[in-house]
Amino acid sequence: MFSTIALIGGGTMAEAIIKGMLARGLAGPRQIIASDPLEERRRLLSERYGVHTTPDNQEAVEGVGVVILAVKPQALPSVERDLQGHIPPLTLVLSILPGVRLEALAEGLGHSAVVRAMPNTPAQIGLGMTVWTASTAVSEAQRREVQALLAALGEEIFVEEERYLDMATAVSGSGPAYFFLFLEALVDAGVRLGFSREVAKKLVLETARGAVEYARSSPLPLAELRHMVTTPGGTSAEALYEFEGGGLRAVVQKAVRAAYERSIALGGAQKR
Repeated sequence: MFSTIALIGGGTMAEAIIKGMLARGLAGPRQIIASDPLEERRRLLSERYGVHTTPDNQEAVEGVGVVILAVKPQALPSVERDLQGHIPPLTLVLSILPGVRLEALAEGLGHSAVVRAMPNTPAQIGLGMTVWTASTAVSEAQRREVQALLAALGEEIFVEEERYLDMATAVSGSGPAYFFLFLEALVDAGVRLGFSREVAKKLVLETARGAVEYARSSPLPLAELRHMVTTPGGTSAEALYEFEGGGLRAVVQKAVRAAYERSIALGGAQKR
């Protein structure tokens, strides 16, 4: 169980972290403080979860054991000015800001014990996928704390090299948007065939959920699972032929590469 935790930023991911920690018993409401400039967000977090809130970043980090940075990257310079010299020496800093390097965080905050993590939006319902890494100043005990915290959001994977965070940003961090687009397109296709949008959405979402759970439970490669439901000359074969002819694989790879290069560019913009 954690001692005291400060969240800098009170948006949706910060709320997911609070919800996950409380649900797993990693901390009680009195051990959590969240800072946010918006009174509406502070009031919501306080009323919904019973945590303390403040508009003052320096007040939030005073004497805490863990500081979680959950602001947008463009807000980071202001946050760094607030926090530099105010984070307790033994405190762990966990950043979920996309593209911001460990080195840049350590320099901007004047603090060496920093963890960088890339969660995704399903963390809001406890089904997230988070990839994370840590600076050399982070102790083994602190790494275990981070692992427990991120596990409260879903699955987590630790990587030794920070470059994998940019890859994770492109695959799992942005990944939900890719699936939402494909699901949307499949619903539209069902509507075009004649289903109502409500029925088409139910068909698509339940099919997607079943396919994912089936793939998770099976030891077989994804390609083999696809072959199992593709009868030669059948309906699936015809649809897959159109997907392949339209360059689906190439488009997916190109899109993920673009997201990866954008993550690297964002990180470069943060260098001092």
